[in-house]
Amino acid sequence: MRVLRRFVAFSTLALLAACETVGAPPPPPPMAPPSATVFRPSDFSWSAVPGRNAVVGRLTYKRPEARYTCAGAAVVLTPETLWTRRRMSILYNSPISAALPVEEVRARTPASNGEDFSAFVRRTTCDATDRFSFSGLPDGAWYVISVAKPAEGRGPSIAVMRRVETRGGRPTSVGL
Repeated sequence: MRVLRRFVAFSTLALLAACETVGAPPPPPPMAPPSATVFRPSDFSWSAVPGRNAVVGRLTYKRPEARYTCAGAAVVLTPETLWTRRRMSILYNSPISAALPVEEVRARTPASNGEDFSAFVRRTTCDATDRFSFSGLPDGAWYVISVAKPAEGRGPSIAVMRRVETRGGRPTSVGL
């Protein structure tokens, strides 16, 4: 009886080993990496989610010949994506921070190819003490941008940009 059981078990295993097994289909080819030259609204979707972070800032830019202010000027907060990082590099010669004459930045502004990221840009106004803030932000990297003008006297208007990161449900301080 034992011999018969072993024979049946061995025969079953031999038959199974002879069968062709069909494996899972091969994985799909990897997706092409995102391109910094292609504008995709879906890349901005993370920034539309409400969060618990804030950016609290102040204009601190000055030149030896003049004190600068952003009082009454717009302050924009743009989400960082591959596309906006490339755009900041073109406009400001840096994806991290810059302070350049407004005319110089405008001269480098690329022509629009139908890209409209304005729905993802947050805006506020710099107050009389050169302070501004944004709240309700998700974790992520952002670009804070404003225009500084001489408080007294003459001088060029300066476009000021700085990259900031928000994390952990707390305020992030930034000086422009």
